[in-house]
Amino acid sequence: MENLQILFDEVYTANYPKVTRLCMGYVNGDTAKAEDLAQEVFIKVWEKIGSFRKESSISTWIYRITVNTCLLQLRNTKIKTSANDKVLNNITEEAEENKLAYEVQLKSMYACINKLSKENKGIILLELEGVPQKDIAEITGYSHESVRVRVHRIKNELTKCVKQ
Repeated sequence: MENLQILFDEVYTANYPKVTRLCMGYVNGDTAKAEDLAQEVFIKVWEKIGSFRKESSISTWIYRITVNTCLLQLRNTKIKTSANDKVLNNITEEAEENKLAYEVQLKSMYACINKLSKENKGIILLELEGVPQKDIAEITGYSHESVRVRVHRIKNELTKCVKQ
């Protein structure tokens, strides 16, 4: 049990920031919701860490749990609101002069990401997190070549969306 606690502490420390950032993409940049989801992810990690089969890297396993947790949360709450309206409301409520431009760009990017299909959203969030495409392929079940092509197309689509 003590060894599992040590392993969990190491895994948590190494992965919490990445998991939180990945969750941010699923909740339109809402920090509080992202942190709640990250907490749910690590509860699941704690419950299952003893049965981790090491068929993939532990970070790949955690990303898979994160994606599944975020998708389940989206399904359960049926978030169908207009992302652009949320972005504008959040910006006017939280605006600080020196951060406004950055916030607008960040919210715009998340709004564009939220317009993607579930599969493409998962792929681009993992890509933005710096997960190697080979690992993304393993997580999503797509071939490495398919992931490479999708990432390219998604980036083009996001570039067009953010510029609008």
